[in-house]
Amino acid sequence: MIAIRLGTDYCSVSLAVLLGFHLWRLINPRIPPLQPIMLLTPILSVAAFLFFGLYPGVGLNAVTQMRRASHGLTLVYLLLTAAMFIAKDRWADSRGCFFFAWLFSLVITPIGRIATSKVITSQAGWGVPVIVIGAGTVARSVIISLLEQKVLGYQPVACVSQEATSEKNCAGIPIAGLLHEVESVSKTFGAKHAIVALPSIPTQRLVWHMHHWSKIFPKILIIPDLAGIASLWTEPRDLGGLLALEIQHKLLDRWNQLIKRATDIAGAGAGLICSAPVIVCAALLIKWKSPGKAFYSQEREGKHGAIIRVFKLRSMHPDAESTLAEYLASNAEAKLEWNRFHKLKDDPRIIPVIGRFIRRTSIDELPQLWNVLKGEMSLVGPRPFPAYHNTKFDTDFRELRLHVLPGLTGLWQVGARSDGDLKVQEALDSYYILNWSLWLDIYILTRTIRAVLLPSGSY
Repeated sequence: MIAIRLGTDYCSVSLAVLLGFHLWRLINPRIPPLQPIMLLTPILSVAAFLFFGLYPGVGLNAVTQMRRASHGLTLVYLLLTAAMFIAKDRWADSRGCFFFAWLFSLVITPIGRIATSKVITSQAGWGVPVIVIGAGTVARSVIISLLEQKVLGYQPVACVSQEATSEKNCAGIPIAGLLHEVESVSKTFGAKHAIVALPSIPTQRLVWHMHHWSKIFPKILIIPDLAGIASLWTEPRDLGGLLALEIQHKLLDRWNQLIKRATDIAGAGAGLICSAPVIVCAALLIKWKSPGKAFYSQEREGKHGAIIRVFKLRSMHPDAESTLAEYLASNAEAKLEWNRFHKLKDDPRIIPVIGRFIRRTSIDELPQLWNVLKGEMSLVGPRPFPAYHNTKFDTDFRELRLHVLPGLTGLWQVGARSDGDLKVQEALDSYYILNWSLWLDIYILTRTIRAVLLPSGSY
């Protein structure tokens, strides 16, 4: 697995260097041929990734891996740029090449890592076996999360229970003993790591156990009972011997807000220019297949409760509402599906062929780039839902959504998409709002490209 990841990173940076060189040569044909020092860039980048703990990267989520990879790449290019100016040789004329190679590296390397992540995480030898200390509700949530987020590399192999229980397993993982049997269970299952999921255990008892467990496991993770609190950028702090957690709400920072807005303007402007031919072609096909306007707008709830008009390409027949009402009245199974997802896999309202195509590829959403330019939406954020959809969420979640701009794409779109019910949508949108960072936005935008090209779960 390490070899796959290392090889992918090496090839990604090598490709970026070649693209940067050839692009700069088109701009400045007088630059010297590709110099050996630039061929060192992939090797130095891999070394930097090793220094930043990206091989094998166990315990690091995809966003953290992207952030560390970007820091490593930037460090390498800065060092090579400094060497270039010190040397003052002929290859110093290739400063533009270095700049473009760096930009290409920041884009290609994360894409390469995401593209190979499924291959790596599906291998039998990926990750490390861990014992979950606990067998209650929190432990069950931890196990489910680890099984879903295979990129973390923690493979739960057994649980130990705080007290005797008739249950044989927890979320499919065997309960192999009690707290005093942790050492023997770890030897039986070959686990070198432990995750403590005992939120209700008294502090003194936990400290007593931790002294013993720290002699068994080189790494122990403790899950606190802090459901609903930001987790991605939460860091431990030492307050004179007391453990504190620093929780950063990055969306409240004015500088971050300006960066996000600048990214939205640049991305939406470039997106509208590039997608204009696609939008025009799709509009003409819609007009050909179905009478009526090719575009339509719908009122949605925006930031602070402001009502915005969201633009879309029409993918449904003009009489969509009456068609839906009749269909649900005569189809009990479809009505249950609608009440759970507010979507239908076999939706009678959709225009055949072109309607389904633009929905599966999200082309129907492209006109919303104009909403992003206007400042009513962001490139990334929780999707703006119709009123009938919003009313299904609880009040606290609806209020949380009002603190941010709705997005053209979001964590739900690149994760569950249409396969996620209301609870999944609420969980993913809440996670995004509480854990926002520019790195999370970049990760979601990168995943959006994959979700559009491979539209699983979209209909």
